[in-house]
Amino acid sequence: MDRCPWAQGERYIAYHDDEWGVPVAEDRVLFEFLRLEGAQAGLSWSTILNKRESYRAAFDQFDAAKIARYKPQKLEQLLADPGIVRNRLKVNAAVANARAFLETQSEFGSFAHFVWQFVGGKPKQNRWRRIAEVPPRTAESDAMSKELLRRGFKFVGSTICYAYMQAVGMVNDHLVDCPRHAVCKAFARGFVV
Repeated sequence: MDRCPWAQGERYIAYHDDEWGVPVAEDRVLFEFLRLEGAQAGLSWSTILNKRESYRAAFDQFDAAKIARYKPQKLEQLLADPGIVRNRLKVNAAVANARAFLETQSEFGSFAHFVWQFVGGKPKQNRWRRIAEVPPRTAESDAMSKELLRRGFKFVGSTICYAYMQAVGMVNDHLVDCPRHAVCKAFARGFVV
């Protein structure tokens, strides 16, 4: 298989082939990816991907309602957990983001309805031929970042938002020669938020 060139190594290949770019409408999964992308800030995605199961265990399977109620003692436990990135700002951001997520979810009926509005409710189909063509941010990710920040989310800069959009299939950034480009495009045809 002639995959996107970044898909090197067993874990990256599995992530590339099974998840990256597949449109997601499930709120818990959308929250998980938002949390993981924020945790990745300044680090390699492989660091977070390797710690993903630890993150799920540490953060109650990304149950936003539970995370929103975390007390200082729980935050200190998280900061002592070697299975996650032990950065106080990022751990505290998990609680702030869970609270903002729940408020946004309540306002829009689902977080999916909120987040997918930035691409008009359907996955954007890009046609990149080389990895160098893929932008680190776009007008859509700028708008998403601005609105998330306004709502109290943390670690949601435009570059993080664009990586998030790629991960949850809001944009199809598989290179056109990658077989997953066509697969994700097919998923997008029947996708409804």
